[in-house]
Amino acid sequence: MPRYPFAIALACAATTSSLAQAPSKSTRYSDLTTLFADWRAFQRPVSKEGVPDYSVDAMARQARALGAYQRRLAAIDHRAWPIDQQVDWYIVRAEMSGLEFDHRVLRPWANNPAFYVTVFGDRSDQPAREGPFAIGAVEVWRYSFPLTTAAAAQMDSGIRVIPALLRQAQRNLTGNGRDLWTYGAKVMHAQSSELAKLAERIGTAPGSLSADVQRAQSATDAFAHWLDEQAPTKKGHSGIGVANYDWYLTHVQLVPLTWRDEKTLMESELARAWALLAMEERRNAGLPEQTLVASADEHTRRFNDAVTEYMAYLASHDLMTVKPYMEPALRAQIGTFSAGPREFFTEVDYRDPEVMRTHGYHWFDLARMDSEPNPDPIRRGALLYNIFNTRTEGFATAWEELMMQAGMFDAHPRSRELIYILVAERAARALGELGMQSNAYTLEQAATFASANTPRGWLSLQGELVRFEQHLYLQQPGYGTCYLIGKMQLEMAIAARRKKEGDAFSMRRFMDDFNAAGLVPASLLRWELTGVMAEDVKKMLDAP
Repeated sequence: MPRYPFAIALACAATTSSLAQAPSKSTRYSDLTTLFADWRAFQRPVSKEGVPDYSVDAMARQARALGAYQRRLAAIDHRAWPIDQQVDWYIVRAEMSGLEFDHRVLRPWANNPAFYVTVFGDRSDQPAREGPFAIGAVEVWRYSFPLTTAAAAQMDSGIRVIPALLRQAQRNLTGNGRDLWTYGAKVMHAQSSELAKLAERIGTAPGSLSADVQRAQSATDAFAHWLDEQAPTKKGHSGIGVANYDWYLTHVQLVPLTWRDEKTLMESELARAWALLAMEERRNAGLPEQTLVASADEHTRRFNDAVTEYMAYLASHDLMTVKPYMEPALRAQIGTFSAGPREFFTEVDYRDPEVMRTHGYHWFDLARMDSEPNPDPIRRGALLYNIFNTRTEGFATAWEELMMQAGMFDAHPRSRELIYILVAERAARALGELGMQSNAYTLEQAATFASANTPRGWLSLQGELVRFEQHLYLQQPGYGTCYLIGKMQLEMAIAARRKKEGDAFSMRRFMDDFNAAGLVPASLLRWELTGVMAEDVKKMLDAP
């Protein structure tokens, strides 16, 4: 399958001189950054009176124009540039491939009702919210209450367009994917609940916000009801198929593997996790069970103590340069006590809060973006299409096991069991994703598989998490697998640096270079951090 089949076909059909004209050749990095700014402006849909336009005509126009940007990029010869600048070129190409894939395959504006959710009460721990969404999100967590007049006006700019956006969505949505439709209706009902909570928080807010929130909730309820009515007519598969999945891994996610490779690796990781968990349980058989957090006061104490202990360990073991913003960022995310029922990550957290603080490397990443923005304009913000996920989710997952191997849990050995339970859950849910995207599993079958293959019954089908995760992975191919695939890619980078530097290897120096490189795909980080393009990465980047 050629790299740009959709764009090439459109370009051949184009009649305008702007699309037909060949771009000028260039070897200047500055031309890439200029193109990047133009590309990002183009990638956003045109808005009409504040409402993004995802109509058939608007999307067709965007698809026709995409090839011109891809040709501009192809005319920039990056081969003599430093590695980090070459990496930037490939990042931009991957983003353009992401939009191409959206138009050719995913078409979330036509196939995925959840695409039109735009109100979010909680902060994502990622540089950009996971999954495909319409632009114009209202991130409620960003606001302090009671709202100022200026803040109310800013929030209202996103709230007031919701009725018009959802009316447009009813015209745009023509897909037949049963799971995407059914679970999209569920998350739209959840948006109604978010709006109801928001209405209580804002009270009589300045301006028209209060009335607009009510109108947005009514429109959301009507849209969710329409989705429920239409759901029985939807009979099709929701996955993209193995061939499309392979193309997406290679050209968008920049993962040098195929669907089949990932399935084999995830099966291996699942078996490894269960086997090593069995050995840990045998070794720890004489030790008492871990005590669960049982009250709000205990939660506050133990979670804050976990942050303190973790940060002290990082500082005292020369593992990385600890910045002043890291501890406050992590401590701000300890959450509050819940009496239950416990979901999977709460089962882990309430046994040893320190374990998931290692996965909280996400909060270091986000604090670094705020406090030390990357000087590279291409890396300064979040990459599109969740292309960052093998770096962000992959490293956070790797760091759990790396910190265990560094000795952080030697004083509480039963926590080693938790690490392998986490690996098993990530592998099980990844296999669920691969089954859904190949159309071998429905979402319910994927959830059942993930639940059955997660130790101790902690990923219960009675909870909400297991289906929430599989719904995300159905919408965003490659997300369920990125935790362990990214982990493996980054372990390969550490291994290559260790072999290259020998006894002079420094984990602190590696981590400083790693953090400075920014939130780019793990495969490209391997190249940038080692100075060597491995054969699998070369094959991926050269793929037609």
